[in-house]
Amino acid sequence: MQTLDAAAHLAVSDPASAIDSLPWLARALADDRAAGCFAAWGRSTVIDENVGAAVVPRGVFDELHERAGLAAEWPIGNAGVLHVYGYLLSTTPTPYGLKRDRWLSGELERACRLETGALLPWAPPKTLLSRATAAASTLLARADAVTEEFGGRTARIALGAPLPDGSAALAYAVDGRIVTMFPVADPGGVRAGLGAPRLRWNAV
Repeated sequence: MQTLDAAAHLAVSDPASAIDSLPWLARALADDRAAGCFAAWGRSTVIDENVGAAVVPRGVFDELHERAGLAAEWPIGNAGVLHVYGYLLSTTPTPYGLKRDRWLSGELERACRLETGALLPWAPPKTLLSRATAAASTLLARADAVTEEFGGRTARIALGAPLPDGSAALAYAVDGRIVTMFPVADPGGVRAGLGAPRLRWNAV
C-alpha cells in the first residue's frame, strides 16, 4: 500500500516512472492492450461529477492511454483505463474517499460475493481489468437490472443482492460497454433516486 501511495504522488510529476515503479501495473496495461480488454469498456470523463475536478492529472491520463494503445482526448477517455487503473493513481479526495478504495478496501469484492483479495490490483494471475470486467458483466446480466433509454443511448444499471449490512455492488454500462462499478451502502436509495434517464457516474 505504501508503494502505491508513493507511486500516486510521483505520478503528479513523472507518470511514466510512477507506473514503472509498479511492475504489476505496467504489466497489466501491456497484457490488457495485447488482449483487447479495453474494448469492453465505454467512455468516461476524468472530471468527477462530485468534486468538479479531474481525479488524475493530464500527464497520468495521457500515459495510461498511451500504454493501453488507445487514442483519447482530455478529459474524455476509456472508462476501463480511468476507473480501474487511473483511480489507483488518484490522490483527489471525494465525498466517498479516494477513488482507489473500491479496489483496495475489500467492500466491492465482498458485495460481489468474491473471495477475499479477488479484486486487489496486484492479485495474480489475471489483470485487475479482466477481473473487474468479469465481475461487472455478471452484475449487468442480472434479470432485475434497470434499463434506461434516452437520446438514442441505452444504459443499464445493475445492483447485486444486498449483504447483511444492506450494502451491494453496482455496475453501470452504456450502449453495451461497462463504465464503472463500485459498492453502495444503500441500494434501495440508489434505485429510488434515479429519476429521469440520463448519463450517470461520469459516463459520456
